[in-house]
Amino acid sequence: MSTLEFNTALIDLESYLKSFAYQFTRNEDDAKDLTQETMMKAFIYRTYYTPKTNFKAWVFTIMRNIFINQYRRKVKSKTIFDNSEESYLLHQPGHADNNPNNILLEKEINHQINSLDEEFKTPFKMHCDGFKYKEIADDLKIPIGTVKSRIFIARQKLMNLLPEYQNN
Repeated sequence: MSTLEFNTALIDLESYLKSFAYQFTRNEDDAKDLTQETMMKAFIYRTYYTPKTNFKAWVFTIMRNIFINQYRRKVKSKTIFDNSEESYLLHQPGHADNNPNNILLEKEINHQINSLDEEFKTPFKMHCDGFKYKEIADDLKIPIGTVKSRIFIARQKLMNLLPEYQNN
């Protein structure tokens, strides 16, 4: 696919992208921003597109991934926007309910997490802190499959150590 064909195909998708972005954001300005960023990334990474495959799906996947990454960053920073006319910036507290019971429960759970073997505890904590599997694998210099396995095993061990917190 030539650059001209690529650009034409991308521009032809713009209205569909805006509609798709609006479904994610529910805000017209944010949808426009998401559409613009998607088109920019698609253009920058156009060499990664495999010709004669579904171009629309490729671009929509880029948009979905951008939205998910932005959402994760917002959750990680615990910052959200109130889309009222005043556009308040709200900081969510780290703990919505700091009653003594919740503090004790958190201490107990953290104690059990810290009791795990280091090989399971480290990837599990990193995952809980919002790191992606690839980032954990790179940081610990282990294969991504090993990271997934260790996180899974850590979850299983914690479920056995904390049966009273399992949803029935």
